[in-house]
Amino acid sequence: QVQVVESGGGLVQPGGSLRLSCAASGTSNSISAMGWYRQAPGKQRELVATITSGGMTNYADSMKGRFTISRDNAKNTVYLQMNILKPEDTADYLCYADVQVGASPLRRRFWGQGTQVTVSS
Repeated sequence: QVQVVESGGGLVQPGGSLRLSCAASGTSNSISAMGWYRQAPGKQRELVATITSGGMTNYADSMKGRFTISRDNAKNTVYLQMNILKPEDTADYLCYADVQVGASPLRRRFWGQGTQVTVSS
């Protein structure tokens, strides 16, 4: 059973930094894309950043220059370094991993439970 577990959330002051981690376990199949979404109360889930197994990254415009996604393929772990945090970054941050289905070219997305980030003075 694939598990995706996030960690690293918490309370931080505006202008501060946090580093989120997300580890996928329970599979020996390849993992292609991993990434982060976020969801604030009363708002739709929105893309934060994604990264392929080859290291190609994609960011939402509002996160470019402040957030950096990285990955350790050997550990099936993805990181999100968040700098210059703003109150509007407050949200539940959810991680996903796209895992190969058997020997097929298909992928199945597994989600973590989320980690709360609160930016407040």
